[in-house]
Amino acid sequence: MTTQASGTDALLIGMGIVSDSIVWLGGTNGTWARTTDGGLTWHTGVVPSADSLQFRDAHGIDASTAYLLSIGNGPQSRIYRTGDGGTTWTLLFRSEDASAFFDCFGFWDDSSALAFSDSFEGRFRIISTTDGATWTAISPDVLPAAADGEGAFAASGTCLVTHGDSTAWIGTGASDNGARVLRTADRGRTWSVASTPIVRGPSAGIASVAVRSPLELAALGGDIAQPDSMTDNVALSTDGGETWTLGARTPFPGAVYGAAYVPGAPSPALVAVGPGGVALSNDGAQTWTLLDTLNHWSVGFASPSRGWAVGPGGRITAIRLFRPN
Repeated sequence: MTTQASGTDALLIGMGIVSDSIVWLGGTNGTWARTTDGGLTWHTGVVPSADSLQFRDAHGIDASTAYLLSIGNGPQSRIYRTGDGGTTWTLLFRSEDASAFFDCFGFWDDSSALAFSDSFEGRFRIISTTDGATWTAISPDVLPAAADGEGAFAASGTCLVTHGDSTAWIGTGASDNGARVLRTADRGRTWSVASTPIVRGPSAGIASVAVRSPLELAALGGDIAQPDSMTDNVALSTDGGETWTLGARTPFPGAVYGAAYVPGAPSPALVAVGPGGVALSNDGAQTWTLLDTLNHWSVGFASPSRGWAVGPGGRITAIRLFRPN
């Protein structure tokens, strides 16, 4: 693990990995960051008129194009896009619903995506796009009913993840009946929901969903209000999210904020991060190895030899778990 100079002291959270060379990041104070050389150099900036926003999710298309999602009540929840490497940004979506609070988004391709908001009065809010520009609400009639207070944690931009051409999963929390996973296999036209054994409560549940294959998933989280405690914070599925079993607790205290499988790894390598540190499992979350005790919020990998974890104070940590062949 190697520290890289970000050029900002913002809390970095959202991560959109394009390749071994190209990565986009989002953070607090309207901050974005981009590298095109694998992190040797990072260029940072602030989206105009957005310096009060927190960009908790990012999706990169190429060296020029990326999306950012900001969190917050009502109009603070926004989606921006750049097509010129961050020189200019276009506001694509701003919530007109004061009771909405968008947490994360996920893309199937360059222009097809979903974004998820906390629930209100027993109904989830999910918006979708097929052109990247126009975002419309999915009818609540096709969505599972939400438990009281149920929503998501915008801790890493990975509460909603996509796979393939049409499948997506959303991890929930913040409710005594939360810690559930919503699933769609048809881009949001129909949904199912499954409970997980992760700790639940008003400040607990799932913060991150990681996908290794259409059938192999991990959901991770915990209780964000208990930073010094060890809780049941890992759940695993081998049937696409229909059923979940408990995995081993991560070796660092507090909640997991972000997690990712390492694509192309010789074993099912899963990395989890949180304010308590960074940990690796190579055996399907049956055991863990502590890699670091520094505070990180999000993690992602382009390949077995190239990954990053980010966090407060502009922290960017490059991770190489396996050397290239």
